[in-house]
Amino acid sequence: MAWHGEPLVGFDLETTGTDPREARIVTAAVVEARAGEPVRRRTWLADPGVRIPAQASAIHGITSERAAAEGRPAREVADEVAAELCGYWARGVPVVAYNAAFDLSLLAAEIRRYGLPSLSDRLGGRPTGPVIDPYTIDRAVDRYRKGKRTLEAVSAEYGVPLEDAHDATADALAAVRVAGALALRHPSVAALDPARLHERQIVWYAEWAADFQAFLRRKGEADAVVDPHWPLREPAPLTV
Repeated sequence: MAWHGEPLVGFDLETTGTDPREARIVTAAVVEARAGEPVRRRTWLADPGVRIPAQASAIHGITSERAAAEGRPAREVADEVAAELCGYWARGVPVVAYNAAFDLSLLAAEIRRYGLPSLSDRLGGRPTGPVIDPYTIDRAVDRYRKGKRTLEAVSAEYGVPLEDAHDATADALAAVRVAGALALRHPSVAALDPARLHERQIVWYAEWAADFQAFLRRKGEADAVVDPHWPLREPAPLTV
């Protein structure tokens, strides 16, 4: 059976900002699914320890006041989310994350910030994965399709319902369903086992980053740099 017919785990974060090396976790969801249907889920609300900008609250609906009143310490949340994902990886279950380079890099930055074991350390020193990123796959296999590549737009393209965008649980489950729809539409993607698909995404993401960086420089941003690393970006210096 191809990977999209096996158990998959959706993962999503809602956060304080758009830089994965500096933003903090606000909500998190890990959703185990079989044939696109959820069979187990865990969710978290964190007190990020910093103010949540109004722009971020407007997207995911969590204010600083609510996070402080109802959220758990960010260190505990980051540790539990990392442990949950690594538990699945240790059993060989792929983790599906839409734009994985953002969510996984942010999680890695959080556990590093709090002096917790890295994802690799939790896996006995082996690399993180397998990861399936519908954002990276879709951009590679349907490169010239016009329109946005947001989760909402790509869900619509593949006929996946997404009624509560920017809710971590809804987004995590939608990512799993989009991954399955991608595999059905593109047999060459379905034919790759998760480990090989992970390797291909490393290449696809680096190729996209190089092309996008060149585009930005042609447009006048002479110093533009697009990080080519996937699924984890290069870490920034520690901040507290």
